[in-house]
Amino acid sequence: MSRPQVTLKLATSLDGKIALSNGQSEWVTGEKARAQGRLFRGAHDAICIGANTAVLDNPQLTTREGDLPNPMRVIFDSHARLSPDSNLAQTAKDVPVVLFCETGQDTGKDALALTALGVQIIGLPKLETGLDIIAALSGLWRLGVETLLLEGGGQLAASFMKAGVIDRIEWFRAPIILGGDGRDAIGSLGLKTMQSVGRLSRVSIQEIGDDIWETYA
Repeated sequence: MSRPQVTLKLATSLDGKIALSNGQSEWVTGEKARAQGRLFRGAHDAICIGANTAVLDNPQLTTREGDLPNPMRVIFDSHARLSPDSNLAQTAKDVPVVLFCETGQDTGKDALALTALGVQIIGLPKLETGLDIIAALSGLWRLGVETLLLEGGGQLAASFMKAGVIDRIEWFRAPIILGGDGRDAIGSLGLKTMQSVGRLSRVSIQEIGDDIWETYA
């Protein structure tokens, strides 16, 4: 397999939402689930998110644990919108950051500023479904990434699912309901028949604080 093994980590309400309609998401799940999520980060070579998560949440994507290694941070950002002032860009020389964007978007003013800060920008072909996920994973493999943790958001998770490259799902579900106007954990998959729906295999299920932690393959 010339690509990293991909684990999708989800932290949702019972109805599969990751945030309110206004983007507020702190916190959907409890502290024990969030602590386990940080342990997942330390167990993977890289962690990736989409552009909206990077811009709206301005995360650091570190383990926040002194004895755990910080993974490479990877952003799928078609138009290279990541701000040079963001937490990710400002810490790129300490913890590597790779930004995948559409070919041609990697030469703009902000892109050059990001590169100067240590962000590695890689242009990818743009497909009908978005950036070429397979090409991105091949690129990460060449950079030495063998395990990748996919954290969000919904559109990026859907792109990975449509590409058929998710090997494992770690799903934390909180005992709350956010409703139909909440933000979905997984975007549209374009499914037309039930025969085309893939069935997952549950590996384990357990309580973690007030939440439920399920693992699927």
